Amino acid sequence: MLLYLIIPFDKYFRAFPNILMAVLVIAFPFVVSKKDFKKILIKPIAILVLFYLFLLVNSFIQGTIENDIGIINKMMIPIGLVILYLPIGDFKKLNKAIVYSSFVAIVFTLFQFMILINNNAEVSFLFFQETVDALLIDRVYIGLLCVLSIIISYQSLTKKYHPDNSYYIASIIINVLYIFLIMSKTAIIILIALTVLRQFYGPQKRIRLLITSGIFMSVVLLGYLKFQPSDKEKTNSIENLSRIRYNNAYLPIGYRTIIWDCAIKISSQSTNKLFGIGFKETSNQLVSCYDDVIDDEPTRHNFITKRFNTHNQYVDFYLSSGLVSLVLFISVLLFLLIKYHDNFYPTALIITIILFGLVENYFHRQVGAYYIGFILVMLLINNTLKEPTNNKIQ
Repeated sequence: MLLYLIIPFDKYFRAFPNILMAVLVIAFPFVVSKKDFKKILIKPIAILVLFYLFLLVNSFIQGTIENDIGIINKMMIPIGLVILYLPIGDFKKLNKAIVYSSFVAIVFTLFQFMILINNNAEVSFLFFQETVDALLIDRVYIGLLCVLSIIISYQSLTKKYHPDNSYYIASIIINVLYIFLIMSKTAIIILIALTVLRQFYGPQKRIRLLITSGIFMSVVLLGYLKFQPSDKEKTNSIENLSRIRYNNAYLPIGYRTIIWDCAIKISSQSTNKLFGIGFKETSNQLVSCYDDVIDDEPTRHNFITKRFNTHNQYVDFYLSSGLVSLVLFISVLLFLLIKYHDNFYPTALIITIILFGLVENYFHRQVGAYYIGFILVMLLINNTLKEPTNNKIQ
């Protein structure tokens, strides 16, 4: 529980999660029993282990193991967490740790914003340095944490009155408002997708789907009509928002488009699509592409200095370790999706992984690996989803 409480403070206590992991590893032999290993879902774990073995063997054969081992080690964190959490019989406290850590992260950020406003700093939720520094962790990951907190809080609600219901409802409202406050676009898109997904579960599916679709289309249409700028406003908007000052450089609003264009270019030039070119080499070629295609000097310097990765986990696997690794990884997700498709909670977790991976390389960051590890713990250990559902909101 403590491990997931402190993960949002990764920037301040980077070594502490690793220390706790070491403690868990040392304690593991003293608390685990043979029957604990029966909880694990064998098929997806087997594919996942095969996936990691392939990464190691492939990197060794291609001679990139020395450069890539750091990233591969982060990828092994999730499966390590699944094994370490096997002895746990009740996962309610672990779920609550996610909810509590989300609340702490929100309070911390709001407190930082108050300090900024008091100091007359410019607070913008686009990409200005002062605002970004006020967030406890990167916006995309704090958005992911809030989404997980919302999913857990919703799953914990009961049909009949329970005193905890009010807390979970408050948690959902606070996290949703915060996501819109910081304008985490990835989190907003995931929430919209999960809201639509929810309509496929429970009674009267067709009516709820129809109402949801009508509301969604109405909001899109009204938003388009209300905020459609004039030609003059459109020109000024492009001039003012095409680039944002960040870290004494510039970052385009659509910076992922530049990154993905470079990734496509690298893929078209690659002669080893089956086994990839290595994670470090992918990063080097992206930097080389940024140097070639970005004309603006401050923007080019920013991209090269930060060595932006592919910002798409699937593209990263394809370029770095080839089609084989991509197929193995997607196979795990598809297996879990098929197994749990009739249960909203695990399906929501799987969809969250899938959508988040479209815009972020979560295995490149320690914080990302831990949160993906949490989701896999929930999905790969049988007893995490065995609570009675007759009293749950469906």
